[in-house]
Amino acid sequence: MPTMLVLGATSGIARAAARAFADSGWTLQLAGRDIQRLQEVAEACGGAEVFPFDALDSVSRSALWGLLPSCPDAVLCAVGLLGDQDCACREPDAALRVIKCNFTGLVPVLMQAAEAFEARGAGLIIGISSVAGDRGRASNYAYGSAKAGFTAFLSGLRARLWGSGVRVLTVKPGYVATGMLAGRRLPACIVASPERVARDMLRAVRTGKDVLYTPGWWRPLLALYCALPECLAKRLKL
Repeated sequence: MPTMLVLGATSGIARAAARAFADSGWTLQLAGRDIQRLQEVAEACGGAEVFPFDALDSVSRSALWGLLPSCPDAVLCAVGLLGDQDCACREPDAALRVIKCNFTGLVPVLMQAAEAFEARGAGLIIGISSVAGDRGRASNYAYGSAKAGFTAFLSGLRARLWGSGVRVLTVKPGYVATGMLAGRRLPACIVASPERVARDMLRAVRTGKDVLYTPGWWRPLLALYCALPECLAKRLKL
């Protein structure tokens, strides 16, 4: 059975994805900051090995790959931190924390995975970005800029690895009913379940997609929004 390493495995999307891939025959390696919660996810998936990983800690980032008993066949990166934009405006360190957790802190381990997969001639890297990275918005530009960087990184990695046997899938969810949305009141029609995102992700892996918007209607909606001239977009205060 193929093995998948899940980074940030206690997040809502990661938990749903882990169950979906486990049900499809994948063996799981779960990594994250909270070992107790990782073990709960492992039990829900029928069993998995768990490993400590903190994208904000350079020692943890460097150590993870060496802790794995074997090189996985795939890596799913589901690490994410929404943060608070008002706080980020007042405190630069808070903005940097968001950027590090969503982008720069993930690069080292994904580069390790890419190197190992390329040497083997096979592998799959799945990065969960966000529709928030398609264009900067006043309400969340710290988070959005980090996701924009992560999207560009995955796109470049996909181009570099093309023809090597290694695939890179960029997943761009919209609003998802996870802890990130706690306290926010949004129309139910625009909020997807983690299970929906997991199903779409599994289907994208099977069909060989490069970029997945989930739900799919986010793709044309973001295309329209990104086509707006900056002089108009900045007035929307989204």
